[in-house]
Amino acid sequence: MRQHLARCALDSQDAAYFARVLRTTFGFRNMSGDLESLRDAVCDEDSFVCFLEALAADRADEVEKEKGKPSSPYGPGANGWENGTIEAFLECAAAWARASSHGLRHYEKPENPWKRCADIIFMGKIYE
Repeated sequence: MRQHLARCALDSQDAAYFARVLRTTFGFRNMSGDLESLRDAVCDEDSFVCFLEALAADRADEVEKEKGKPSSPYGPGANGWENGTIEAFLECAAAWARASSHGLRHYEKPENPWKRCADIIFMGKIYE
């Protein structure tokens, strides 16, 4: 995973941006802002895969944090994950995809299918 993210950073036209993402990913800190920026930068398969890997690292980081200091069961986890099981994650991603299929008040459905997929996957993390 780390090698692929490093390759993504090297292949990126915005190396400074990906360097920031790599620092936070490798440091395993809360990356919500960087994840949103990385999601917003998705434009093709490679950038989508980089986003998926960063999202997976964010989830793994939250699992480790929750082992040491569990969050309230009535709110999000340490990194903002509302859906801690694969079932809940996929269910909420699909629910948000249906709810936003024609856009929402603060969401315009992108024409790029890779970007749309990244939006759907990201919302599986936070949509309830």
